[in-house]
Amino acid sequence: MGEALAPFRSQVVIATKFGFAVNPQDPSQRGPDSRPAHIREVVEGSLRRLRIETIDLYYQHRVDPEVPIEEVAGAVKELIQAGKVKHFGMSEAGAKTIRRAHAVQPVTALQSEYSLWWRQPEQEILPTLEELGIGFVPFAPLGKGFLTGTIAPDTTFRAGDFRNTFPRFTAEARQANQDVLDQLGRFAKQKQATPAQLALAWLLAQKPWIVPIPGTTRQHRLEENLGAAQVELSPGELAEINRVFSGITVQGARYPAHLEKLVGR
Repeated sequence: MGEALAPFRSQVVIATKFGFAVNPQDPSQRGPDSRPAHIREVVEGSLRRLRIETIDLYYQHRVDPEVPIEEVAGAVKELIQAGKVKHFGMSEAGAKTIRRAHAVQPVTALQSEYSLWWRQPEQEILPTLEELGIGFVPFAPLGKGFLTGTIAPDTTFRAGDFRNTFPRFTAEARQANQDVLDQLGRFAKQKQATPAQLALAWLLAQKPWIVPIPGTTRQHRLEENLGAAQVELSPGELAEINRVFSGITVQGARYPAHLEKLVGR
């Protein structure tokens, strides 16, 4: 990655994360580790691998229940003062924790899941971010692929695909959530767009400080996603989309229990 980005360093913002470590008793297991000493250690590795002198945006991957967030923010503040990091980010943190961290070192961005089928951030997170002037970077804006319309109830995922363990991706849940795709497809057809483009356009229309990060491994999907920026939704169209989707109850938890406990702290 560092080699690939080197010619374009001045044209990109480089973001990476800290906060996870391998369990020394069981190398196959990883868990939260945001001890200040660990943060200082891993930042050096990131700088070396990325071949850069400063990380533009440094995210805490998940809130560590064993380390007060004030200590984490303080450690990042020291890295900023040392010129090794420019901005502090958080991921999947709860509103109270964001406020506590922000009081020590201003948080620049929060990365958490947000899409037409996961709208919980609208309850507390978005108002908090708007109040504090923090940007929002939604991951899985296409519902981990579901909102593209390419995943059917009988779709099988390859071995190792994380969706095999997610309750929302069981065959039963996918069948139960078909109404989401039907409605999304209907709105997309009206705008002469793909379902993925409509889902991204909806996100872009929510707030000017929201920057979704859809993931893809195929160039034609990247080009399709970029096309979402050309899809303009009027206030009336947004109101109708919100009305329809507010009446749909999505089935299935987004994470299995052992991962669910790591979010929203």
